[in-house]
Amino acid sequence: QVQLVESGGGLVQTGGSLRLSCTASGSTFSIYQMGWYRQAPGKQRDLVAAITNGGTTKYADSVKGRFSISRDNDKNTVYLQMNSLKPDDTAVYYCNSRRFISATTYDDWGQGTQVTVSS
Repeated sequence: QVQLVESGGGLVQTGGSLRLSCTASGSTFSIYQMGWYRQAPGKQRDLVAAITNGGTTKYADSVKGRFSISRDNDKNTVYLQMNSLKPDDTAVYYCNSRRFISATTYDDWGQGTQVTVSS
């Protein structure tokens, strides 16, 4: 299993910035992708951004050009730099790691960190 510890959430005004961090421990050798999802009240959990071991990234359309995901493989840490924040970005943000073992994919999740953007 993989344990994920997140940090960096908080309250910010519209147009502000926040940086989220997530550090993985445990069976990190099998991780091939790390990312961030978010869930607003009453809504499903959706992908925000993800990055593979090789550095390939993907973003939700709603955050392209504003958010940037990066990864330090030596530290098993993934970062999400969030700029030009909007009230619609308010949600609980969850770190995700995805492992591929014996043709099976496993997802591990952090505890979540609240991001609140005030108007």
